[in-house]
Amino acid sequence: MNKVAVIGGGLAGCECAWSLANRGVSVTLFEMKPHVYSEAHSEEGLAELICSNSFRSNEPETGIGLLKQEMQTLGSLVMEAALATQVPAGKALAVDRNMFSAHVTEAVVRHENIALVRREVASLDDSELQDFDAVVVAAGPLASSSLAEDLIAVVGGDSLYFYDAIAPIVSRDSINLDVAFWGSRYRPEDDDYLNCPMDEGQYKAFVKALLEGEKVVPREFEKEIHFEGCLPVEAMAERGEKTLAFGPLKPVGLEDPKTGERYHAVVQLRAENRDKTAFNLVGFQTKLKYPEQKRIFRMIPGLENAEFLRLGSIHRNTYVNAPKVLENMEIKARPGVFMAGQITGVEGYLESAASGQWLGIMLAARLQGGSVEEPPQETALGALLGHLRSEAKKYQPSNVNFGLMPGLQKRMPKKMRKGAYAQRAQESFAAWLERTGMDSR
Repeated sequence: MNKVAVIGGGLAGCECAWSLANRGVSVTLFEMKPHVYSEAHSEEGLAELICSNSFRSNEPETGIGLLKQEMQTLGSLVMEAALATQVPAGKALAVDRNMFSAHVTEAVVRHENIALVRREVASLDDSELQDFDAVVVAAGPLASSSLAEDLIAVVGGDSLYFYDAIAPIVSRDSINLDVAFWGSRYRPEDDDYLNCPMDEGQYKAFVKALLEGEKVVPREFEKEIHFEGCLPVEAMAERGEKTLAFGPLKPVGLEDPKTGERYHAVVQLRAENRDKTAFNLVGFQTKLKYPEQKRIFRMIPGLENAEFLRLGSIHRNTYVNAPKVLENMEIKARPGVFMAGQITGVEGYLESAASGQWLGIMLAARLQGGSVEEPPQETALGALLGHLRSEAKKYQPSNVNFGLMPGLQKRMPKKMRKGAYAQRAQESFAAWLERTGMDSR
């Protein structure tokens, strides 16, 4: 049998080990607990949920709802455990976190093709890794300092990050184009930016709301590290009422295209994808709580009915610049070593598990002398994998959302677009299954 070492017993590591083992690959899963704990972990079990116990929406007309369906079809251990241990949560899938971890741990331990080894792997040159056909690093967003230092040596210090500074993304369909206008501060012909203008009264009310908004309290292991280049928007507001108007909201070069009038402040939205179906709020990384982000950012003229594809955050998170250092999830500088989970730049429990699931499927086929076609980017899984290849000026983690998928390329009422994305994804996934003969092992 082929042999693969998987480093990390979180969601991605367990899902990857499960996919490999079910396809006849011998897996050794290395988990450093209980000998070594990260600052956030406290339980011995695998797949420990350290933040929320929610796996988010079950609605099929959402990216995460589609991803759940696709993972289930492909035989996901994480989805099996989640459905077996779910607790009431309305339209969302939430779990009893202790029961969930116990379910995953028991399944891994009893699998005849998986050996669970409780020890820390501090380096890719660890002697115990030498006899494997491949090594998977699924160390999560809180990889041990020793392993992180080793990864720096492998991928380069400019390609390994330890903090997210993420701005929200909104759907273009939800932007009021009667208010927002196209234009760039320094290149008037540029249509990669939409601009939301504010008069003085709107600006002052917005700043006041930022200052009063409820913020996420940093966890004990997260130091308040704010770099000048990625300060939370509310931290900038704390420096004085005019700070934002002279910073990311400066109106210079963004006069009204019809009247030539200069605004008091302008919020810029930058296109996130080639089809311009999703836009990033430039400079709006934030520690505001999610409900507060929706409430306050909808005060911005043009965003009154904004649909948020991704909300902002700043938190500790170890991840690599995937488009630069990975190719088909394999480290370019270290052939035979692969990455899965949040360390690749996917964001969220199920996104991490899905990346591990796909790597297990792909790697098993490769080790056995075959190959497998990647899901189309119109699907949730394909869109997520596409994100790992999408080069950007500053690569940032992302959850699964319709903005990662190709645009629909046809006009239709806004209220029908989610359904159209979902229907296209389901049809594309079904066709891919039939074409590839994939099963749910």
